[in-house]
Amino acid sequence: MISVTDTQKIGMGLTGFGVFFLFFGMMLFFDKALLAIGNILFLAGLAFVIGLERTFRFFFQKHKLRAAAFFFGGILIVLVGWPMIGMVLEIYGFFLLFRGFFPIVIGFIRRIPVLGSILNLPGLSSLVDKIGESDTMV
Repeated sequence: MISVTDTQKIGMGLTGFGVFFLFFGMMLFFDKALLAIGNILFLAGLAFVIGLERTFRFFFQKHKLRAAAFFFGGILIVLVGWPMIGMVLEIYGFFLLFRGFFPIVIGFIRRIPVLGSILNLPGLSSLVDKIGESDTMV
């Protein structure tokens, strides 16, 4: 059994709050203050969960530099004051960075009773299958 340290628990909380603030900021018509707080909390939470060195190595691998540039460029543009453009760049960079995790996440969600049946709906199933077919692993 894997034990979770107190630092990782704090990191999961920070990451959860970051995702909440990002979602809430988008729901409130791209409020730049909420989006900025969400971005900072998400990155801080990620650093707490996997550690500073591993976070740095994850973002700055040679084959992920373009994705990291889009992600951090989007965060910078949100902080400057153009939240819509920044979030589009940030979401694109996020998908490029974390596409290796999507097959694992989709496989996990398909085993959850209600969400699994939603993902197996006719129109949604083919889209989810295409997302889950990522051949580049992290």
